[in-house]
This record gives sequence, structure tokens and C-alpha cells, in this order.
Amino acid sequence: MPSFAIQPATVADIPVIIKIQEQTWEPTYREILEKEQIDYMFQKIYSHESLQNQIEAAGHKFFILFNQDIPEGFASVSEDEPESFKLHKIYVLPSTQGSGAGKYLLHAVESWVRFAGGKKIALNVNRYNKARTFYERMGYRVTGEKDIPIGPYWMNDFILEKELG
Repeated sequence: MPSFAIQPATVADIPVIIKIQEQTWEPTYREILEKEQIDYMFQKIYSHESLQNQIEAAGHKFFILFNQDIPEGFASVSEDEPESFKLHKIYVLPSTQGSGAGKYLLHAVESWVRFAGGKKIALNVNRYNKARTFYERMGYRVTGEKDIPIGPYWMNDFILEKELG
């Protein structure tokens, strides 16, 4: 039986975030992106330096999901504009998916956003990522599409939003 808890992350937790991401990134994207793009984006977004910059300079708030004291997921969010936040990342280990961990983590992030004064939260999800149905079940709706250049590659995303009442 899962026993979930959420802890805010700091720069000291970057190795934990990287370890989780090493186990989730490739399984998440292998069916929709080429290996070269997966590797490039992983280095660009999940290097220690990049994560440190996200935490210290870009104002991203990271949270780690624990299950019985074992880190099994993480999320990051930041204020995009007044009362509007952006969910940048949310991942749980493949072995944890389907256990309620993602729902627990997403609810915790939404609660924190409300506490921080947020009225809306938005996120991007790859147009071919199966996670879109998870977000829709959680009350998010597609509001647009965006093609984002990342080095020589493109992320072709849906934009989803949720009003936080």
C-alpha cells in the first residue's frame, strides 16, 4: 500500500531529481522522439547546472514525491504571470505509475499554487504523449498548440490549462 509524502526540493536534491529522471525520461519519450533528441534534451534540461539554474535563477519550485521514504517522482512549477503558474515537469517512476502517485503529486502542486495565490495552472504536453489523458482526467483542457525549438529539435506540444477554484 503506497504511503506518499511530498517535500520541497533544493539544490542539494538535484542528484535525486536526476536519478528519477534517468529512469523516466527514456521510457516516457522513446515511442515519440528519436534517441538523439531524447539524449540532447536530457542533457539540456536535466544537467546539474541546468537544474541549479532552474531552481536558483528561473524561480522553479521543485517537489519530490516519496513513497515510504523512497523518492519516486518530482514536479516543478513557477509563476508565469500574476495568478497564473506553469507546471514545467511532473514525472513518477514507471514502476510507480498507476498507483495514484501522479495524482497525489499533481494535487500537491495545485495546492501549493493556490497557497501561492495562483488561480490558473498551465502545462505543455507532447501531442503524442499518453499523459494527455491523465491531465484531462485531472481537469485540464487543451487550449492551444505550440511548437518549441530545443537546439536542432522541436517539441510539438498541446497547451493545457486548469482553473483552480
